[in-house]
Amino acid sequence: MTDIARFRDFVAATARLIAGTTDETTLLTALAPKLAELVGHDDWLPEAYAVAGGEKYRQYLLYADPLERFSIVSFVWGPGQGTPVHDHRVWGLVGVLRGEELSVSYERRPDGTLRAGQPERLRAGQTAAVSPQIGDIHAISNGLADRSSISIHVYGGNIGRIRRAVFDAETGAAKDFISGYSNDTVPNLWPDRNTA
Repeated sequence: MTDIARFRDFVAATARLIAGTTDETTLLTALAPKLAELVGHDDWLPEAYAVAGGEKYRQYLLYADPLERFSIVSFVWGPGQGTPVHDHRVWGLVGVLRGEELSVSYERRPDGTLRAGQPERLRAGQTAAVSPQIGDIHAISNGLADRSSISIHVYGGNIGRIRRAVFDAETGAAKDFISGYSNDTVPNLWPDRNTA
């Protein structure tokens, strides 16, 4: 059984923060502990948004602000699944809800090629930030070989509609893409008061 109220409270807190500041550093600093609190509890994500895919990871939209100021997504990583090297073009926060996630950041060299950083492992309850200001290019994969992992991502825009890029890790060549989402419906944040 899930208690969507915890997630609804996080959505409201995020909307209030975004309405109160346009400064990215202030926003990321204030929002990170709220995301850590959310992913510190594994009792709120509806099962429909926690299902792993066959050969590819799933990106489920949980909430999109009607003004497209932010979106919240659950990423479900089956064993061996991961992303190509990609960017975001907006700020973002990642929090691991279940399992582990491996992240490799990339830095663009003056000649246009990419240099990989050291892999970082995020465990359940931990968060990390990305943005064009602090580092925006990375690849993510499931940190566990024997089961799925789930991370919750908050972005400074409707990430499934933003034109972004995937990169060839060897050459740095970019190819545009728009990710979209794996689901056609989103969770009801305001269920019948008699059931939640």
